[in-house]
Amino acid sequence: MTRTYLDHNATAPLRAEAKEAMVAAMDIVGNPSSVHSEGRAAKALLEKSRQQIAEALGAGNADLVFVSGATEAAALACAGRTLQGAPIEHDAVGAWLDMSIPVDANGIVTVDDPVNSCLQLANSETGVIQTLPNGLAVSDVTQGFGRIPFAYSWAGVEMVFASAHKIGGPKGVGVLVIPQGHDLKAQLLGGGQEMGRRAGTENLVGIAGFAAAAVAGQKDLADGRWDEVAELRNLLEARIADASKDTIFVGNAVTRLPNTSCYVTRGWKGETQVMAMDLAGFAISAGSACSSGKVKASRVLQAMGLDEVEAASATRISLGLETTKAEVLAYADAWADRYKKMRARAA
Repeated sequence: MTRTYLDHNATAPLRAEAKEAMVAAMDIVGNPSSVHSEGRAAKALLEKSRQQIAEALGAGNADLVFVSGATEAAALACAGRTLQGAPIEHDAVGAWLDMSIPVDANGIVTVDDPVNSCLQLANSETGVIQTLPNGLAVSDVTQGFGRIPFAYSWAGVEMVFASAHKIGGPKGVGVLVIPQGHDLKAQLLGGGQEMGRRAGTENLVGIAGFAAAAVAGQKDLADGRWDEVAELRNLLEARIADASKDTIFVGNAVTRLPNTSCYVTRGWKGETQVMAMDLAGFAISAGSACSSGKVKASRVLQAMGLDEVEAASATRISLGLETTKAEVLAYADAWADRYKKMRARAA
């Protein structure tokens, strides 16, 4: 059976550019903290990668701290602070917040106290994009980075963070962007790497792959390739709407990520749809990757006003640059077929 991967918000396939850069980095034997020639070669690659990622994030005027992923970055940015947030934040971020800021029916958040608040750039489940207020303390830009225009230099946010594997880099590496010279209290103590902000030998191979993916991703964004993905997403939604008049598309009244569609067919559980489509050869999700294995209604959708049955009946499709029109149409046909069978059983 041919498999079609439609779960890019969980993780994107490793880009060829990232794989090539990682293989090359494996030949560098030195530790970036060593002062001999081999160590200096590793250090040079580390700093080149840091500069490339900084340029991709529009953060040439900031410091970048390499970490193991967005989860660690969120902890490093939020620990020891009293920050407010909305219940649409990823669990890795929400764990550190007072999630008391309300969300409207379209998934939009209005922040009244930016300097003491955290707000994501885009939601992983719905794709809804937020307008970040000037002076915001922290923003998780993981899902938006590389898919929509963003620059730390004009965002007006104190700290932002992202993860490599969402843009076609490797899993297990991320970055936290902070103001230049900012006194950040390290959570991991030891050798004083990353300017004393995060101890532990840097994951040079992963960082090299992250940088290559970031560079390639910015070119794709500039070339308008995500606009083409948005057209496929809209085609997919149109086909599903034709097949099911009782399916609603979450957040489609506001600006969303170009690749993301979250739709609800009341009473048809999301995990049931995921299993059915998996058997049909399609990889999709019932929510964020960190929670989709848990049989419970999405708290993001409930925060937006959906009831528990509706929130448990959501499915997320997230396309990638390599997704084709034929794959989208094949998915829509397969979904429509299983929807008809589900309704027939329920009749």
